[in-house]
Amino acid sequence: MYKGMKTSLKNMVLKKKIDGVDDEFKERIMLAVTEVNGCEICSYVHTRIALEKGLSDEEIQMILGGNSEKIPEQEVVAILFAQHYADTRGKPTQKTWNTLVATYGEQKSYHILGIIRMMMVGNIFGIPLSALKNRIKGKPNKKSNIGYELIMMVLPIPFIPITLLHALVSELLRIPSITFSE
Repeated sequence: MYKGMKTSLKNMVLKKKIDGVDDEFKERIMLAVTEVNGCEICSYVHTRIALEKGLSDEEIQMILGGNSEKIPEQEVVAILFAQHYADTRGKPTQKTWNTLVATYGEQKSYHILGIIRMMMVGNIFGIPLSALKNRIKGKPNKKSNIGYELIMMVLPIPFIPITLLHALVSELLRIPSITFSE
């Protein structure tokens, strides 16, 4: 949770308008990440937003099903990287990162990474929120418990200023924004 919040805040602090990452592209990335992580609330919210941004129902369902067939060709590498990033819990391979950078350039790749990380943080909180919502409806998730669900609703609050400070310091010290798996 802490690492996800810190890396997301670091990207938000450095956020710049990047050409070529329009709202539709952003929503495709977010849907791809939440598909891997399986967050009900995030899937619901981003499906609605994607529809409002002009994505077709068919395209949204394909992305949520892990299918990249309807994704615009110029966005496929980013979507596949987003899925890989989520699947490796934020530890992509150097090779996949290099492919992203070779395709989009460094600045745009970091922007794509920031979008992915924002969705990862959303999923970190959305998954226990979904579980709590289902528990209240009498359908508890067997992989969760009430303690975890409640802690995840409260615990992040004191971490926000700490993670923001950590993100700023790591940027000042030029600590790399991404680490890789072996």
